[in-house]
Amino acid sequence: MSFNKSRGGAAVLGGGDELVLRGTISKKWTLLLCLASFCIGLIFTNRMWTMPEPKEIIRRSALEVNKMNLVSGDCAPKSVMEQKDIIGEVPRTQDAIQALDKTISNLEMELASAKASQEESELNGAPLSESTGKRRYFMVIGINTAFSSRKRRDSLRATWMPQGEKRRKLEEEKGIIIRFVIGHSATSGGILDRAIDAEDRKHGDFMRLDHVEGYLELAAKTKSFFVTALSMWDAEYYIKVDDDVHVNIATLGNILAKHRSKPRAYIGCMKSGPVLAQKGVRYHEPEYWKFGEWGNKYFRHATGQLYAISKDLASYISINQHVLHKYANEDVSLGAWFIGLDVEHVDDRRLCCGTQPDCEWKAQAGNVCAASFDWSCSGICKSADRMKEVHQRCGENDSAIWSAKF
Repeated sequence: MSFNKSRGGAAVLGGGDELVLRGTISKKWTLLLCLASFCIGLIFTNRMWTMPEPKEIIRRSALEVNKMNLVSGDCAPKSVMEQKDIIGEVPRTQDAIQALDKTISNLEMELASAKASQEESELNGAPLSESTGKRRYFMVIGINTAFSSRKRRDSLRATWMPQGEKRRKLEEEKGIIIRFVIGHSATSGGILDRAIDAEDRKHGDFMRLDHVEGYLELAAKTKSFFVTALSMWDAEYYIKVDDDVHVNIATLGNILAKHRSKPRAYIGCMKSGPVLAQKGVRYHEPEYWKFGEWGNKYFRHATGQLYAISKDLASYISINQHVLHKYANEDVSLGAWFIGLDVEHVDDRRLCCGTQPDCEWKAQAGNVCAASFDWSCSGICKSADRMKEVHQRCGENDSAIWSAKF
């Protein structure tokens, strides 16, 4: 029995040892598992933080470069297209600027014309200017004259230039202004100026310019005439004529009336004379070298005995008077001022007829001349003595001006 007890005790004791052993083994395995887990975690973590191999870096860089190339490739065509669009816009922008400049220039002309009309214009019987509401005239005729030309002026007053009441009637009923155009002497207020003042008090037919008289200053005088006439009278046309030329006013008016639809009309006998380079000769051109080789001709321009310009061109001269270049000859200067402009050059040979028998034959044939002179003298030769004869043979009927409808 003791043996059994002993075995039973042993058995009991064996069971306890087994329990202790199981607990010990369990703790060891737990520790081992923890260590194993820690090692595995450490290995995994180290692998995550390991630097990539060079091949991977190269592979990544290549991919990034490709991506950037794709992006830049997408943008480059857009930049080229945008540049092309910008370049294409340049001509359209230039055209728009030119159109705007032209519009501004036209507005400046209209503004200058509006400012030019003075209160002295009478409102008796003539149409009013739509832009200013003031008296509108048909034409202003400026007769270029000199201090020494008293006899020439008297010959015109006795023939084709109406005087006194007839001249006032011509202005009121027909809208035609006629004045002798003259500046002042080098010694302003001297005997020459006083003589003109006395003549003007008697006839009242002068337009005085702020200009020093002189043969070599004819271009400057012509410019001053247009500027002054524009400031005094609002007219459709402004005409310059020399005091040794015969004029039929009604015929001149009929010619001008046909060109009313042309806003920038330059009317006269167009010519292209030689550029005279030799010093000492009449009409010598000091700036001959500007017109090309020796022996060249001028561009087309109206002969200086008589020419007419429309209001827009007179306004252009007024606006740009300080930058318009003057050549030796005033008719060449005027033609040069219009070079490059959109101007209608009207060549009418009735504005440069010869004296009798030329103008006489044409008058008998019903083709009355508007202006007559002798080409050899650049005017009527000995005009103070011959003007009355030319008027009798080549002049229009006295009633022509009063029956004319412009």
